[in-house]
Amino acid sequence: MIFKRLYISIFILALVVSSVNLFATHNRAGEITYVQISDLTYEITVTTYTYTLSNVDRTELEIEWGDGTFTTVPRRELLQLPDNYQRNRYVARHTFPGSGIYVILVQDPNRNYGVENIPNSVNTVFSVKTTLFVNPDLGFNSAPVLLNPPINQAAQYKTFLHNPGAFDYEGDSLVYSLTNCTGEDGEAIIGYSLPPATTSIGINAITGDLVWETPSDVGGFNLAIQIEEWRTGVKIGSITRDMQIDVYETENIPPEIDSIGEICVLVGDTANVLIRASDLDLNSIKLSATGGPFLFETSPATFQEVSSIPGETISKFTWITHCNHIRKEPYTVLINAQDEHPDVNLVDVERLLVKVIGPAPFGLVTDPGNAFIRLNWEAPNDCVPEKYLIYRKIGSLNYVHDSCTTGLPDDSGYEFVGETVDTAYVDNNNGEGLVQGFSYCYRIVAEYSDGAQSFPSEEQCASIAPGFPIIINVSVENTDLTNGEIMVRWLKPTRLDTIPEAVGPFKYIIYRSDDEYGMRLKRIDSLETLDDTSYYDYGLNTTETQYSYRIALFNVTPGNRFRIGNPQLASSIFLDLVPSDNQVEINILKNTPWLDNEYVIYRLNNSTSEYDSIAYTTNRNYTDTKLKNGNNYCYQIKSIGTYMVDTVESPTINWSHKNCQIPEDFQRPCPPTLNVVSDCDQQKNLLTWNNPNLTCADDVVAYKVYFVQNTEFSLDSILRIEGAENTNFEHDIVAEGLESMGGCYAVAAIDSFNNESDASYVQCVDDCSYFELPNVFSPNDDGVNDMYLAINPLNYVKRLEMNIYNRWGELVFHTTKPLIEWDGRSQSTKNIVAPGVYYYICDVWEPRISGLELRNIVGFIHVYTGTSSGEFNNE
Repeated sequence: MIFKRLYISIFILALVVSSVNLFATHNRAGEITYVQISDLTYEITVTTYTYTLSNVDRTELEIEWGDGTFTTVPRRELLQLPDNYQRNRYVARHTFPGSGIYVILVQDPNRNYGVENIPNSVNTVFSVKTTLFVNPDLGFNSAPVLLNPPINQAAQYKTFLHNPGAFDYEGDSLVYSLTNCTGEDGEAIIGYSLPPATTSIGINAITGDLVWETPSDVGGFNLAIQIEEWRTGVKIGSITRDMQIDVYETENIPPEIDSIGEICVLVGDTANVLIRASDLDLNSIKLSATGGPFLFETSPATFQEVSSIPGETISKFTWITHCNHIRKEPYTVLINAQDEHPDVNLVDVERLLVKVIGPAPFGLVTDPGNAFIRLNWEAPNDCVPEKYLIYRKIGSLNYVHDSCTTGLPDDSGYEFVGETVDTAYVDNNNGEGLVQGFSYCYRIVAEYSDGAQSFPSEEQCASIAPGFPIIINVSVENTDLTNGEIMVRWLKPTRLDTIPEAVGPFKYIIYRSDDEYGMRLKRIDSLETLDDTSYYDYGLNTTETQYSYRIALFNVTPGNRFRIGNPQLASSIFLDLVPSDNQVEINILKNTPWLDNEYVIYRLNNSTSEYDSIAYTTNRNYTDTKLKNGNNYCYQIKSIGTYMVDTVESPTINWSHKNCQIPEDFQRPCPPTLNVVSDCDQQKNLLTWNNPNLTCADDVVAYKVYFVQNTEFSLDSILRIEGAENTNFEHDIVAEGLESMGGCYAVAAIDSFNNESDASYVQCVDDCSYFELPNVFSPNDDGVNDMYLAINPLNYVKRLEMNIYNRWGELVFHTTKPLIEWDGRSQSTKNIVAPGVYYYICDVWEPRISGLELRNIVGFIHVYTGTSSGEFNNE
């Protein structure tokens, strides 16, 4: 059997070697791009540029997916290009088994003859590859598309320019570099070197401009451009373009495009740019443009020739911008100028940068309160921002932005204070309150989907006017569900004699609201003596409710009743307690006209029944740690602050209500890191993961294993494993009665409070293909290997179509049986076929994680019909 397999291998190798000579001299350039369809499914496009004068035309190519599988893909598109080039596109969809990094590879014999910087190029495999990062944390991602075809020609001793015209739909950052051309199995070609240059050859890492300064030799040269994708500082993929450049000896001088800068366009406006190219040889010039603006279905850009005479061509770039064109980074439009010369057509390349800016909010209105300012504005027309950014400055500033600077730069003088998805915002200085007597000025910036920002809105200012009367205390005296008490104090108004109509008598009207910001104020009482500057409010639910108060002073002269000044609003201090594992987070809620400088934290001592001070903080939140889960802890806060009268500061002290909470472990443990491998021989999937207690948790006690066999469905829990130390599981496919080894898994950790972590990253396996076809059998009735049978132990094949041909291409056997069961007889003659090598084509439908998938298998069968197991004789 070993000798027979060796003989067949030699036979196939001979066929391959002959095919190399047959299929050579056609591949000039190529790249692989992809579009993400779902979490694990991608549509892959292989683009190749081939030489049309070759006798080879690939109607299909094989794609190696990087996960152990491959697919033969038919050509979907063919386009004839100038200079005997042909563009071919092959498109296929593939579902990857899970998160990971996959190198997608296409290799095709061979490169064309005479590539100067690739030794023995005619016998060197042409290959291109793309690295795909499958990671749910990165979000959806598609590869950049390369819009500028690699078909330019170069002149000896004249600068050559090329830019691949990469456009990334998600707006990810692209980094360019030159890399090695690759051959068989995607490995770097031994002996490959960059094309020779009189000065240098290189590529701009940011712009993608390839500059060859200058070609020193004539002939054909290959180079490879690698384009990496980066998102928020993380590399998320890379593609490689392999391209050939033919260098000619010529007196032709390349055309030249006038310098082009960057333009910025507000959505709704039209970008109009005239592009001029000239040629010293007075050759005719063709101007063309590629780039993202031309790819939109809604209002794509246009590029039209305006005038053309020998030695000069002028074209116009026009783009009517819409909301879906808004983008943080400018679009790159590649302008190509190609002359028409009898020797060789040469090119010049320039980049036009076009930034589309979203509309700004408008109609900003400020409404000052006693320690806060309410902001309201109108959303931009038509375009929908993802959020709004709020900026503040003390004092007005006549800020003027240029035509391309969006947002508010750090040196603008404005401070970022917050963001919201609504068209309203309350600025209370992060709860600390705004100070009276200052003019606060605001601008709003709209931020769109990829972080693109609008110009700032018009500025609006407001001041916090001193309230009247000045409230200095709202302090909880008693905490109770029904008999709570709050003390409110204010300063006696002064300088009433400066108000001519305020002759008295006077009355304080007291209002109360059961919230922090006075949204439901109701009159509750009145006081008729100016010297009476305190009020005790009884019968309240101070345990569960926060209250706010407003004191209004009225002149109640008969026939001349009016309010004096703008009354202040002040709330009680309310404690929002959030329990977690062995700790309680204390959040201090309050809205007061005075500034609190310090908060003293008190906790009930169960032994003494007194509240002891345990800490102080200048922040409005504090976490009390090292507590015992299940115990009740009660807290009260004393605020120490100051209020201002004219320019004089005075102290004020206020108490919160008392509030209790029981710490419990509501915190979910961190998820395990899962690894899954398949033992195809044992028909088991082996799961292993880490113990979170060793890294990021302390009370994991069990794990849940989740599984689904088809990616179209959701994961289901199939098992709970007790014990944090038990970090593996063997999934027996045969025992479970499952139809394939393929499947997706996740593991979650369970802690002692039955909190379940997020599931680990889903890991899918689909590596085991049980269906195999032998390459030798001997139908000679000796009782050994008399029947040609597929290797299919679990009968995983759901459907099959197999044809077997002799060396003259005649069909000798056809079957749809999953086990094949060929007895070696020709279906036409019913006789045992002659010994020799037979070719088969077999289509197999197998269950995979993406559903029932077709696998195409081709190969050879060595039929031996002799009566002994001697050496094979190929008749």
